[in-house]
This record gives sequence, C-alpha cells and structure tokens, in this order.
Amino acid sequence: MIPRTMRSVRVYGPEDYRLEEIPVPQIGPGEVLVRVLATGICASDVKTFLGARVWGSAEIQPYIEAPVTPGHEFVGEVVALGEGAAEKHGLRVGDWAISEQIVPCWQCRFCRRGQYWMCQQHDIYGFKKDRAEGSWAEYMRFPANAINHVVPKDLPPEQAALIEPMACAIHAVERGDIQLGDVVVVAGMGPIGLGMLQVARLKGPSLLVALDMKPHRLELACQLGADLAIDVSDGDAVQRILDLTDGYGCDVYIEATGAGPAVAQGLQMLRRLGTFVEFSVHAGPVAVDWSIIGDVKELNIHGAHLGPYSYPLAIDYLRNGVLNGAALVSHRLPLDKYLEAIEIAHRGDESIKVILEP
Repeated sequence: MIPRTMRSVRVYGPEDYRLEEIPVPQIGPGEVLVRVLATGICASDVKTFLGARVWGSAEIQPYIEAPVTPGHEFVGEVVALGEGAAEKHGLRVGDWAISEQIVPCWQCRFCRRGQYWMCQQHDIYGFKKDRAEGSWAEYMRFPANAINHVVPKDLPPEQAALIEPMACAIHAVERGDIQLGDVVVVAGMGPIGLGMLQVARLKGPSLLVALDMKPHRLELACQLGADLAIDVSDGDAVQRILDLTDGYGCDVYIEATGAGPAVAQGLQMLRRLGTFVEFSVHAGPVAVDWSIIGDVKELNIHGAHLGPYSYPLAIDYLRNGVLNGAALVSHRLPLDKYLEAIEIAHRGDESIKVILEP
C-alpha cells in the first residue's frame, strides 16, 4: 500500500538542505510512481549544495530551483501507473525502472529533431521544482514526457543507480571519436571518469592514460584498464605525455575533473588536430588561450552533456560486467545521513560513488 506521506530531502538554498515529511507525489495520465531503491550523489549535487550557479546564460542564475527534491541518479520499483502509462513506457507494477535524467518537452526545435538532451526547457530531475522533482526521497514521479527504461532485477540497486552516470560516460567517449591505436587521456577519476576509462578501453587505444590527484582513484584506474596512471600533483603530466608520444601529444583528451587547470592542461597535452572533449560542470568560467585551439593546433573541441541514447548500453554493460559497477560503489548510507554522504563525496579522499538508500 502506498503511504500518503514520505521522507524527502528538500533544497531551500546553498547548504540549506532539510529532511522533511511531504506528500507522496500524485500521478496523472502517462505518469509513473516509483519507490526509490537507491540514488547516487553526483559531483553536480555537491557543487549545488555549495552554491554553484549557472554560467553562460544572459544572467548568472541559481543552479537549482528551490524548494526541490534533489537527485538524478536512481533506480526505483514501479508502484503505480497513470492512465496509459503502462503502454506508453512498457512498464508494469513491480518492475524496476530508471528514467533518463532530462524530461524533454518534445516541442522545441531540439526535441523535434531527436536532440532531446538539448531540450530548450531543460527539465532535469532534482533541479526543477514541481516539473522534475528528484530521487533523494522514498518515492518519485516520472512525468508523462519522460524517457523510461526497465532495469533487470539481477543488477543490484546500488549498481543500477550508476546507469545514469555510465550513460554520460558512454556519450562522452563517443564524442571523442577515438580511433584504433589512439593515445587517449581521461582526466578525473571520479565515478564518471572511471566509467569513461572502461568504455574508452573498448575503442582499442594504443595507450590509455588516467589523470587524477588521489592515489586510491589512480590505483583503481589501473585495475579498470588504464595503461598508465599519472598523479598530476607529482611532476609535469604534460611533459610525460609528450615524452611518451615523441613530442606530439595525445590524440584525445577527455576532461572530467571539473577543475579549471585541467582545461589548459588538456590543450597543452593534445597533439595538433587532436580532439578535446569537455564533460565537466565547472563552478565558474575557465579562461584559456584560444589561439592554441585555432592558430596553433586546429583542435576539435567537443562538448558532452548527459547520456542521450546511451541508457540501454549502460544497462547492458553494467549487467554483463563490461562496466565494473561494484568497483565504483564505495559508500552506501541511509537517506537520513544525506549530509554525511555529501561531505564524503565532497572530500573524495576515500570515496568513489556514494549511494543513498531510502
């Protein structure tokens, strides 16, 4: 029986997150209600908690619309279906399901072209109040416009919560257009960077290099397929890559650190005509020498946002062990320990992926 109320973390502002008892969402036609089984803490969740704001629009705006329930990495058990939802989404009560992190409007120019991850309205779970409430709660609603997928029940819930970040990893690697024999560098060995590393391995690079500043993450990177792991705080990482490539530089550089210096580092590390993939959410603008991009190296600069068309593959890879989900989940805490979980994720000294279990 579905209760009338539930526990939910609610965001009211930077560092003002509260565990409250609120009504369980009501669903309408085409909508889905799930009981949240597991939900992850993303780097963007940490930055939002600390007060990150949106850059790149006409005005600097809050990164999140409060009050709202955060959380966009999750898996849930279907407990109710609105009229027509079963047929529309291919779901049944009792199924485990995930919803892609963006709820498209299906009306803007991008949605009409199939580029739904760039939807102009851009309702992402956990960031838009009312329209796309997130998963740091006991129950959540999938709106009628959402893109949903069935999750096999032999995939542990804490690993199923990795489907969203692994879909992001797959999309970013695809944007890198890695060719057989390429030298590939992935900067940032957080959960998504480690996912990128494993996916990039499938592309047949001649040398796959992991960059980070945390020894335990670099050690894990080697276990998950890196040929070389470099601590960027210990010596000149750029020179090491140049030395390994006869002075040319790497073919593909994927930036997944969220740290400004990693952008300039990548531009210096890439060979002429190389490819730079920018995935991270940065806390503020990052300045670089644009002449390197154009006049000096004529680089290919690709952004990577969300995980479009990558969820079925992420589910399959996690289920079959192509992506080692168990190695990425370092901490599991109950929902009421959300502040401790945010702090663990923020420090990153021992953590990889922190999971909340409502």
